[in-house]
Amino acid sequence: MDHVLDNPVWNALISGNQSLSFGTKTIKYFSDDVAPFVGFKEYTFENFNILYNNIKDGRRCAVISANEIAFPDSWKIIEHLNVLQMVYTSPSVTFVNNKNIVSLEDQNTEEMIQLTQLTHPGPFKNGTISFGHYEGIFDNGKLVAMAGQRLHPSPYTEISAVCTHPDFLKKGLASQLILSQVHRILSVSEIPFLHVLTDNAKAIKLYNELGFTKRSKIHIYLIEKNS
Repeated sequence: MDHVLDNPVWNALISGNQSLSFGTKTIKYFSDDVAPFVGFKEYTFENFNILYNNIKDGRRCAVISANEIAFPDSWKIIEHLNVLQMVYTSPSVTFVNNKNIVSLEDQNTEEMIQLTQLTHPGPFKNGTISFGHYEGIFDNGKLVAMAGQRLHPSPYTEISAVCTHPDFLKKGLASQLILSQVHRILSVSEIPFLHVLTDNAKAIKLYNELGFTKRSKIHIYLIEKNS
């Protein structure tokens, strides 16, 4: 039987992220202003055709799979990323409550978008905060680091949008925010996981130090309709 994290988007959209789900019995997706991710019960040409007929022209979709995917000619691959999927397994650092970490709300969205556009941790849009539980650290009223949650394929919860302003690197802010998210996820009896590019050695080292271990290699495709 396939592991729930081998098809994390589909399993999130039928469980922990069900309230944000659109689609049919075989394909599901988030609103475009929340996230580009689409999920498939099975990666068949028939289901790709169903997706084609369900989304608006011009939308780019992100597909996550444990295996490489063959796409029908109706779809164009814009980007193919190789990532590691890492799961929190053996805590090595004790979480200490940090009063500098604050919850981020709708009024912080513009600053969050600006920070992610500067640091490129992954897609972040006007509605992405709907995933909930975003936290940040401010310096003199300016958002300088943040992290949050994204996919919830029960019983797992993805830590996402981990980023720090370039002027505030090497201060341990990312570690503090990740551990805060880990603590929050564990407190509701779920399991933290995350995705990181295979060539991001620095981030992989940090995640290992914080108690994450490699589970699998994962493929992420950015696709759009062929004109």
